Formats: sequence, structure tokens, C-alpha cells
Amino acid sequence: MEYKQIQELIKTINKSNISELTVEEGDFKITIKQSSTGPVSYVAAPAPVQVAPAAPMPVAQPVPAATPAAAPAPAPASSNVVTIKSPMIGTFYTSPSPGAAPFVQVGDEVKVGQVLCIINAMKINNEIESEVNGRIVEVCVKDSSPVDIELPLFLVEPN
Repeated sequence: MEYKQIQELIKTINKSNISELTVEEGDFKITIKQSSTGPVSYVAAPAPVQVAPAAPMPVAQPVPAATPAAAPAPAPASSNVVTIKSPMIGTFYTSPSPGAAPFVQVGDEVKVGQVLCIINAMKINNEIESEVNGRIVEVCVKDSSPVDIELPLFLVEPN
């Protein structure tokens, strides 16, 4: 099963009242489950593959408190911003491959459906698309960082 097909299945389940769907193609089996309390979760079971052990996840270090002399963080030009949040747990990537140009940067104009980033979850690259037309005000996550569900990824000023 192709990545795009899996992505379309997830989008379809998200928009429907179906709680669970299982698809089998040869040695590949995928089950997509949707709970009433959260986003879609999915389990893919391809043919057995030997995988090298994963490197340990980096541990977030505490950020020291700001001192009175510290400069304030720049605020968006307008309080009318849309926060695009992570729909899943995974690793955030700003570009399609290492060394490639990022999908978007601060100041870029975006349209609904435009790819903003990739979140790699369970070795599947999931393209995260813009929910609004507007201008990128802030990229809230550093490239290659782990993200959790509902973590803000981008601030977009609608137009």
C-alpha cells in the first residue's frame, strides 16, 4: 500500500463516523482506529523486517528563567493568528529531505492544503498541510525535534 493511500484513508476516517477500518493487501495489514476522545490512531503491520535499534530520544533541557534585562520575544503583528498544531506524536521536519529547502519560512504566504512540514511517525512521513490562507508568523518547533499531539507547530496570520 502506498503512503498516499494510507494518508487518504486517515483523512477519510477523520472526516467520518467510522470508528475502525482494517485493510489487508498481501503481507501488509493496516488498522486505523478513531476514538471519540482524540485523533485517529493507526497500526501498520508490514512483512517482518529486521531493524537496527533506534537512537535514544533527546531529553529536553530546562530553559533558564528570563532576567529583567532580557529582551521580550517579538509578538505577531496581529493578535488574529491561527495556531496549526501537531495532529500526532512524531519527529518534526521542515523540509522533505536533509539539505533541501524548507517547505515554508517566516514571512511566506501559504494557501489551504499547502504542505508546511513533515511529521515522521512510525517510519511514515505525514505531510502537515495549512488549514488557512495567510502568512507564516512563527515556526514554533526546531527541525528534527520530537513533537506531541496538539503541540503548536506554526502561527499563521490569516488573510
